[in-house]
This record gives sequence, structure tokens and C-alpha cells, in this order.
Amino acid sequence: MSANGSPSGQQPTATYDSAFLKACRREAVPHTPVWFMRQAGRSLPEYRKVREGVPMLQSCMMPELVTEITLQPVRRHDVDAAIYFSDIVVPLKAIGIDLDIKPGVGPVVEQPVRTRADLARLRDLTPEDVPYVTEAIGQLTRELGATPLIGFAGAPFTLASYLVEGGPSRTYENAKAMMYGDPELWADLLDRLADITAAFLKVQIEAGASAVQLFDSWVGSLAPADYRRSVMPASAKVFDAVAGYGVPRIHFGVGTGELLRLMGEAGADVVGVDWRVPMDEAVRRVGPGKALQGNLDPTVLFTDKDTVEAKAGEVLQAAAGLEGHVFNLGHGVMPNTDPDALTRLVEYVHTRTAR
Repeated sequence: MSANGSPSGQQPTATYDSAFLKACRREAVPHTPVWFMRQAGRSLPEYRKVREGVPMLQSCMMPELVTEITLQPVRRHDVDAAIYFSDIVVPLKAIGIDLDIKPGVGPVVEQPVRTRADLARLRDLTPEDVPYVTEAIGQLTRELGATPLIGFAGAPFTLASYLVEGGPSRTYENAKAMMYGDPELWADLLDRLADITAAFLKVQIEAGASAVQLFDSWVGSLAPADYRRSVMPASAKVFDAVAGYGVPRIHFGVGTGELLRLMGEAGADVVGVDWRVPMDEAVRRVGPGKALQGNLDPTVLFTDKDTVEAKAGEVLQAAAGLEGHVFNLGHGVMPNTDPDALTRLVEYVHTRTAR
């Protein structure tokens, strides 16, 4: 692929001139593009209906269902991009790690990764491990037409946190103990996960994804020096591995206000910002040459229409000087969010920013 995101020597793809990809490339846009993390999910009654009785991991491996769920928020909200419906642990499951997503808990790993011998269980991921991804993305790109599809994966640190802890954690005590106490094992673990993550993103891009987002959901638990030394090399390896495709690369984490510049330096074209740092301050922290994504507090959507618009207006005002801005929430859509509030928010941003 060429650097403009179109196949080398060919005409640009149908999505090339979309507001979303233009914003990611820091080009002039007809309006500020909008999409929401977790836009396909429990806030939508149509999602709950099609997922009824289907376990989460199983649903991620059913191409027809993945296609339907991914399209639901595009139909309902008129967002500027779809994001592929999956879960960050899907590639780990695909290579044979014994894990499950337990309702109300999250991913639970039967045998945590704690020793060097455990690394042998993390084999390379191949396209043949995830044929359902290729099939679903093929279906989606045909259905979406000029609307871009964002592929995604979990970043090495966040995947390592689940693998070492054995499930969700508030303290990451086992993962951080390995990082501090056995840095060689930690580095090898993250390097292995970087290869798996890069392979998973390549499958999505080669199937037709127009951009990719790397979620480092829990990396905000680290100090900048620890991030630079113990995490950034693996994240950079992932971004480097997909750089040649020319698709925008987005990087997002929660509580990462102190890490924003480093997350950009890791190789992102677009840096996601949670709601804790105003966009104008985020610009200063990230530095030039990057687009930004964010960052309305998701809980604002539980208020009235006027308050939502006022708070969204504050985000847009703070982002007014950006070269490229993709409007999003500062984290994912909460399950009890009124879907109509999201639809109204998209319309407000589009109308307010129409050029």
C-alpha cells in the first residue's frame, strides 16, 4: 500500500476521502468526524437481541453476527466510522490460550503466565487461526462502502496484564512485579505479544480495514519512565509492523495523561485522549505531527440534551486549533447509555462543525 492508504499504483479506495480518514491524515474535513468506542454493544437493544444466549467469545467468531453488530451503530447513529466487533483477547484464544470472558467479570485465564516456561504457550498467530476475521471484514467492507472500518487489537501491556494476573485487576501487582523483578522475562513476554498483536492487525488490514486502533486500556497505571523502558518498545514494534500499509494507526489508553507524548512517539498517527486532559492541553503534551481523538466524558450522556451539547461544545472549542480531530468519548459507551443521546450527539457535532 502507498502512504495515502490506497493500494500502491491504484486509485484511492472508496473510504479515502471520508471525513474520518481525512482527519486522521490531518487534512481539511467537511465536518469533525465522530465515532464511539464500544458504539456496538450493550447500549443498543438490537445488539442485546442478536447476542441473546450467545457467549461473547463465540459471538466474535461468527462472521454474520460480527457483521450485523458492527453495522448497527452506523445505521442508528450515522457515525463516520465503524469499529470491528471483537475483543482484545480473541487472538490469545485463537492461539490456544485457555481463557473465557465471564459475564460481569471479564477475561479470565485458566493458567496465568508467570514463568519462562509459560512463554512457550504463546505461539505465533497466522491468518488460518482467525478465518472468521477475514470473512467478516470482507462482508463489512462490501456493506459499508465509503464508511471506513477500524480494526483493533489490545496492546502488549494490556494483554500481558490479563495473562499474568489471570483476569482483570485494579493493582496489576503480579504483572508489575514481573516487570520490575524479572525485566528480561517481561521484555520477552511483551515482545511475543507484540508479534501476535501485529499479526492480528495485519489480518484485519489485509481483509480491508481502513485504520487500526491499539487499545492499551490499562497502561495508565505506569509511570512515564517505566512506560518508556518496559512497554514502549513492544508497542512501537506493533506500529512498525503495520506502518507499510499506510493506514492510520490510533493509540488509546485510560488515565494516560502523563504518557500522551510517549504514546505518540511509539508510532501512532492519532493519539486517543481520555476525558481527564482538555484537548488543547493534550495538543501541547503530544506535540506536533499527530491528530488527536476524544474526549467527552461518557457519563455526560446521562444528563439532558442541553448539557450534553454544552459539554460537547467545550470539547470542540478546546480542539479548535488541532490539525486533525476525531470526536469520540474519553472511554467506551457505558451499557446504560440512552442510544438516542448518542444519535443526537453525532448530529450536534456534525452540524456544529460543518465547514
